[in-house]
Amino acid sequence: MDGPEEVDVAAVARDAVARGADLLGVAGGDGTQALVAGVAAQHGIPFVVVTAGTRNHFALDLGLDREDPAASLDALSDGVELHVDLGEIGGQTFVNNASFGAYAEVVQTPAYRGDKMRTTLELLPDLLQGHEGARLEARADGTRIEAPQALLVANNPYGMGDVAGLGRRARLDGGILGVVGVNVGSAAQAVSLLRGAHATGLSVLTTREIEVIADAPQIPVGIDGEAVRLPTPVQCSVHPGALRVWVPRHRPGVPRPKPEMNWPRLRQLALGSR
Repeated sequence: MDGPEEVDVAAVARDAVARGADLLGVAGGDGTQALVAGVAAQHGIPFVVVTAGTRNHFALDLGLDREDPAASLDALSDGVELHVDLGEIGGQTFVNNASFGAYAEVVQTPAYRGDKMRTTLELLPDLLQGHEGARLEARADGTRIEAPQALLVANNPYGMGDVAGLGRRARLDGGILGVVGVNVGSAAQAVSLLRGAHATGLSVLTTREIEVIADAPQIPVGIDGEAVRLPTPVQCSVHPGALRVWVPRHRPGVPRPKPEMNWPRLRQLALGSR
């Protein structure tokens, strides 16, 4: 998929399925992964993540080797199948997150593609304090997050203390969205939140569906790092186990299992110490 013109990646994937493909795979960042993953899920065929291109969160949380893209192809010869969730926003699939408010402003900056983490950490505190975009409100399961300066909706929650979607998700098959809303009064408070301090102005919840309304007909949204504009209200939902992902059996990013407790040996040691 080379060339100066923009390529409709989803159309390429749909054409491949129409021509008889029984598996889809793509190299690229979260936005590209999501487009092809959505087609694979729609047709119930397996999906392979190749970690070349933009280093993506989806590959990170699947435990793939992001330093050796060719290792991704081991999924075809010695792989296992995982069933993971997919997020949906306005009819579009996302594998990582959808961002609103100041989060979406960060995504729209040119530097974001080059270094997501550094750009977010450098720009987000000031953007939170000076955010002048549409007034947002999120509604989920009877809970409201009113006037957040930034709102993040993730396909499964990030680790505790991660308010900017920079860390890892412990699992991708929980069947829930992780929602973080931020409303701070100063750049210093924003910095403390980014450092993991749970201060006032932070709303965290999990849900299967969430609606984001605004006092504007359209709002900027970051979908897996891609900047778009969507009409309001915006609906987000999760599709549990929608995607069949083939991954290598041995993946460097998967935590090693803890050894099983040897209860007979532990009992023997305990009795011997009396």
